[in-house]
Parts: sequence; structure tokens; C-alpha cells
Amino acid sequence: MNVADSVAAVSLGDAVSASVSYDQLRVSDGTLYWLETRPDAGGVTTLTRWRGGEGVRDASPAGFNVTNSVHAYGGGSFAVAEGWLWCAGEGGLYEGRHGGELDLVSRASLGDLTLGDGELLAVRESDHGDELIAISLTGTRQRRTLVASRGFLSAPRPGPSSLAWSAWSERDMPWDACEVWVASYSPHGHIESPVKVAGGADESAIEPRWGPDGALYFMSDRSGWWNLFRWDGDKVEAVASIIGECAAEPWELGYASYDFLEDGRIVVAVQDGPRHRLVLIDSSGAVRSVELPYTSIKPYLAALGTTVALIGSSPTVAPQIALVHLGDNDPQVEVLAKSEHAGLVRVKVSTPTELRVRVTDSREVLALVYPPAGSPASWRAPVIVRAHPGPTASCLLRLDWQAQFFTSRGFAVVDVDYLGSTGYGRAFRESLYGRWGLDDVDDCAAVANHLLAAGQATPGQVFIRGASAGGYTALHAVAQHGPFAAATAISAIVDPDRWTKTVPRFQRAHAMRLRGGAGRVEAAAVRRPVLFIHGTADEVAMMEDVCELADHLAARGVPHELLLLSDVGHYVATSTGAGAALEAELAHYRAAVAAAATS
Repeated sequence: MNVADSVAAVSLGDAVSASVSYDQLRVSDGTLYWLETRPDAGGVTTLTRWRGGEGVRDASPAGFNVTNSVHAYGGGSFAVAEGWLWCAGEGGLYEGRHGGELDLVSRASLGDLTLGDGELLAVRESDHGDELIAISLTGTRQRRTLVASRGFLSAPRPGPSSLAWSAWSERDMPWDACEVWVASYSPHGHIESPVKVAGGADESAIEPRWGPDGALYFMSDRSGWWNLFRWDGDKVEAVASIIGECAAEPWELGYASYDFLEDGRIVVAVQDGPRHRLVLIDSSGAVRSVELPYTSIKPYLAALGTTVALIGSSPTVAPQIALVHLGDNDPQVEVLAKSEHAGLVRVKVSTPTELRVRVTDSREVLALVYPPAGSPASWRAPVIVRAHPGPTASCLLRLDWQAQFFTSRGFAVVDVDYLGSTGYGRAFRESLYGRWGLDDVDDCAAVANHLLAAGQATPGQVFIRGASAGGYTALHAVAQHGPFAAATAISAIVDPDRWTKTVPRFQRAHAMRLRGGAGRVEAAAVRRPVLFIHGTADEVAMMEDVCELADHLAARGVPHELLLLSDVGHYVATSTGAGAALEAELAHYRAAVAAAATS
């Protein structure tokens, strides 16, 4: 592997500890709050706050993990007002003052926490469905149910004498068919006269919130893209027409892809393929892009006057909490927090190029190609093709230290936006239904074959790896003839039919729609060495399926390794097992490279 001697390798510890995750920006009383997950602190998620003149401080007690598991993936785990915190955590809902101890309020698992008038609104999930509940913030903390459904509920948003929320059935995912509802509401009163504002079988209407004009705003993909709409109590109209996704696929609760500035403009994060941009929409519907140093923006925007707080990154900038001042002049960016640390300042970063590969006459696929760090333009190297999870996720133009871990060791890393990815419109996202394990595998193989034909990928040294749904893709890629010499399957799904019965309630409809393509990964079909990495506490993809497949491979004499990470859940990359996983993955590829070199 021709890595220049001057290129410093990203250490295992740095690759893990640099991967700090920021989430869930919110503003209250002029103070900005966010969640910060620090792998070097055992993956505990801390509530952090910033206020002008006071700097950045932790708001939740040390060691308290601010999280919830509503709909399996959580979200909306805190609410704040006047120095008080309400945080979801292990064991239920807690409340307390900034920096102080938190007291248990309710043992219910709650998410999408939102403050109403003297009440805390939240989503409560059970095996039988969802409820929107209200907890009185005075007296005995009485709890009452506002809305109940056998399906799913989210985004309780109180407005002028009204409550808005989103709802979808147990047969759907929120990005397939989701509705926005409104009803008359008063604190301590009942929900009355509910009205469906938008959404249906062929429309995903999400992220409702009330504007300063008293109208209800929401995202809808009725045009084929999630765009912003407004309901004035009588009719629905488009706020602006944008070719791009103005919302993220709602895996988690509490997303905020847009917000309102005090001068009447609306700020929106838009995704075009692997890129994000920030746009401003004025009162006439005119759209203007904002020049920023970021190419990836998380779906959490929070406005403070004419400033917007965001979580941004780029291929050379690790995730940052930034204030973007949007006055009349050019935008000014003020960084409040960043996940970089001193040990990586001098590391040479591999920056990606966009590659488009024709798969069929009617479809092309986009990939991000990270060359080995320090390599010349005419590089040739072992290649790791990464199939993202979801499969509705997408590859993003942001600094990924775990990719840099491999590029600094002479590998090229290639992220593929295969069919089913978000960022290309509703039709592209839906097209993988019933074709899972087929078209996604074809797309990854097409990219790998293109790099081989171009002389960039070393023959016999092209690998595929994936996590969760991407793990299923990776396994099927080595269960057929193709360009891949080995696979790494992390938190992998093995049997789509069995998965429909074991997957969490939220994702069951997704499993039902995806299946019908390649079917179960059969040990008899696997042709290349496989590394399995799985957490013993994974509740999304069952460990037993992976262990069974590994046993069958052993019986057939197929080279494989199984790394089980004790007490680790579905998200290995941000867990306490992240370091061991990276180390095992590197050893797996190096063994395959050595075998290819001697064959």
C-alpha cells in the first residue's frame, strides 16, 4: 500500500474519541441547548448549554444519560424553560435545575418532549400503540392522554388554542405515509374537533410547527420532494418550490429542518444528494442560498433573532455547533463547540470526489470516493466500499474520522448512495421496496467494477462493509460472483422474513416493504471471508441470526470471524466497542490483502 511516509496514521483512540456527536438543538430564554454524545466518556449523552457571555457548560448532571427509546431510535429527549430541565433517561422522565440533580417524575418512556402552557407534552409508546400525553407542571404532576392511536404519533406542537401533531399507521413508515392533524386545545382541557391538514397513503407530511403569523407550517413530499407548506386554517399552500429534500427521513423524533427568523424569513436545511445547503425563504417565497463552510447540516435548526444555530460539518471540518448570523450583510459564522481535538490537527485528511456510475440505462448511482491520504492523483489501492444503513440513509459530505482511519493506512474508502437512499426524491427512496439485496448490491458492485476498470482499485483487494441494513447488503454482495474479496457486516440483518417478527414495532412496516428481493442470506451461497461485528444488546437486528449464520459458515469451512461486543446496542460506531470494532475490521482487510498478495 503506497502510503507516503509523511502521512500520519489516525490512531485507533483518535478515530473513536474524535467521533463526538451533536444532536437536538433547542433555544429557550436566549440560551442554546444541545445533546453531546462522547464515546470517550462511555457513550453517555450530556445536555449542554451556551449563553452569550457565559460560554459552554454542561446542564445535566455528570454521568446522566439523556436518551429515550421511543420508536426504537428515540429523539426529543429534553425540554427546557426558565432554568428548569425535563430530561428523558434510563428509568423514565426526570426534572431539575441546571447543573443540579434530577428527580424522577414518571417511569414512563417518553420522547418528543415539548412544553405547552403549564404542561409538558410528550409521546408515550406501548406495545399496543402511541399516546400523546400531557403532564401538569404544577402540583402532583397529573398525567392525561390527549390523543391515542394503534399506530404512531409524533411532534405534539401547541399553537394558538390548538395542538398540531403527526400520525401514521402501523402499516406505514413516516416517510411513506404520514398525516398532520390539528385540534382545538387548551391546557388541562380536551382535544376537540380534530382535522387532518395534510398527508395520506401517497404523501409524507411531517414536522408541523406554528409560525409567528399563526399559521401551521409542515413539510410534505406531495411534489416528490419534501418541501415547506403552510395551512392558514382554511387552505394549504406551498411556501416555496425547491428541487431537493427540505427534511430528513424521520428516523428519530424531534427533528427541526426549518425555523423562523424574527425578520419574517424562514431558514431551511436542504439536501441535494450527499450535500446539504442552507436557504432563506422570504415572505414572497423567493429562495436564496446562504454561503457556508459546511456541506452537511443535521436536521436541527434553532433560531435566535436573525441568527440560526446549526450542527455543520464538511470533508475537512469535524461536526461543529455554530451560530450563523443572517443580517443584511454576508453571513458570519461563530463556532461554539467542535469535536476536533489536538491529536488530529496535523493529520492529513483525505477529501472525497463525487463519482457517478451508470448502473442501467435508466439509473445511475452516486458515490463519494476517498483516496488514500497523501496519494497522487493517479492512485491505486485496496478499496473499502461502504453501504450505508437505513437503507434510507445516505452518504454525506462530512468529516468521518473512521473513514480517515483507513485512508491514512493506504485504503481508499467509497460511500455509495445506492437505490433507496434519501436525497434523491420520493420515487428513488421507494424504488428499493421488494428489491432489497438486489439493486443495492448491484449499485455497490457497479461502483467497485468502475474503480477496477479505471485502474484505481487493486484487483482482489476490493472489500464491502455495511452496518444494519447495509450489513445485509454487504452479506449478499459476497453471496454471489462479483468484485468483492471480503465483507464486514456490522449489526447486520440476515433474514428479512424473520426480521419482520423481531424488529421493533416502529420499523416493522419498513421490514415488510423491503423484503421480497434477495431473501435470507444463505451460508451455502457465501463465497468470501466475512467479519461479523455485533452488540449483545442489539434490539434492532438480532444477534442470534448472526450467530446462526456464523455457525453455518463454520460447518462449511468458509473463513469468517465473529466479534460480539458485550452490552453494546445497535450503534457500534458510537459505543464503547467502537475501538475493538475498528481494530478487528482493519485486521480483517489486512489479512485479505496479504492473502491476495501471495496468491
